[in-house]
Amino acid sequence: MAVLLSGVLTLSACGSDGGGDSSSDSARKPDSQAAIDAAAAKASSEAKVTFSAKEGQDNVSINSFSASVKKGTFTEVVLTAADSGTAVEGSFNGDKTGWKPNGQLERGTKYQVKAVAKDADGRKETVNRTFTTVSPANSFIGYFTPDDGAKVGVGMPVSINFDKAITDKAAVQSAIKVNSSSGQEVVGHWFSPTRLDFRPEEYWKAGSTVSVDLNLDGVEGADGVTGIQDKTVTFQVGRSQVSTVDAQAKTMTVVQDGKTVKTFRISAGSPETPTYNGQMVISEKFKETRMDGSTVGFVGKDGKGEYDISDVPHAMRLSTSGTFIHGNYWAADSIFGSANTSHGCVGLNDVKGAGDSGQDGAWFFNNSLIGDVVVVKNSPDKTIAPDNGLNGWNMSWEEWKAGSAI
Repeated sequence: MAVLLSGVLTLSACGSDGGGDSSSDSARKPDSQAAIDAAAAKASSEAKVTFSAKEGQDNVSINSFSASVKKGTFTEVVLTAADSGTAVEGSFNGDKTGWKPNGQLERGTKYQVKAVAKDADGRKETVNRTFTTVSPANSFIGYFTPDDGAKVGVGMPVSINFDKAITDKAAVQSAIKVNSSSGQEVVGHWFSPTRLDFRPEEYWKAGSTVSVDLNLDGVEGADGVTGIQDKTVTFQVGRSQVSTVDAQAKTMTVVQDGKTVKTFRISAGSPETPTYNGQMVISEKFKETRMDGSTVGFVGKDGKGEYDISDVPHAMRLSTSGTFIHGNYWAADSIFGSANTSHGCVGLNDVKGAGDSGQDGAWFFNNSLIGDVVVVKNSPDKTIAPDNGLNGWNMSWEEWKAGSAI
């Protein structure tokens, strides 16, 4: 019995090596796995979620992240900054097959996204992903003027200053489109690797609309440095106003839409510190501002500014280097129209406090737009440099086009 039992046990234990039952066992295993696979497939959702960023991807655009689903609809998409846990607000499209953030993401930030979708039978698909947006070190921004929605004078160029030097100027310039409702040809000019201005051959047509399309997202401006902006800016050109300062005659004539509307007596730069000649564009306006000579190189023997006036009225900037046209309350009324006494600015009669609208300085301030043109002639100084302020009009059209990269 012991031997027989041992044989039976041995036969049972070694039955897989041969014998009639082995074929049924091997047949059942594939059938069982097939059933499992079929059940899993039946339970699996047909909805398929995809993201615009790959898992673990770096240098993702801050503008273009999105989630989409095929053969289903979203029930939930949650995007959060990984370190802070701050949720990013976003919106679904009309049929809930797409989702994107409501605004730009932050640069150099790791994000986590969870998306849940369901198919027609209600079966869920849940997908998680992490990615990191492009860092400040690997991206560039263009700071532009004028602002979106602004109303400007006919001399206002589109001026873009980049926060990093651009080496592929052609690629960047090609990604920026400037168009006017007037149909004027608009050309870009690089003043430096960080500054690109656009203007037509002649001043903008009064009443026209100018659009600026910044299609810089993903454009490589330098090795490993890409743009992140994707936006359109639109501004309106107002009436035409060009004012001409005759430094020798000590007058300024204001012409609006081809008609002379005002003539003022002025005081320009003294013979020792004359005013630049040339076409200058108003780039900033201040009802009152401080002017300190030490900030623009006019320093006395004591190391202090040759002048320091804390409340200069009705000041409008004409150059980066410090040329303004402004009200003047500290000089005698008699100097206007008779003597040039300033350190290079153009002065108009005014009062302290900028509160009298009847003063020459107040009238000119109140009737001027950023982008209006002030032309200075008959001064003993040189013509202002085109890149000193928004003053590219002092270049011929041929010189201007020569600075284009495309």
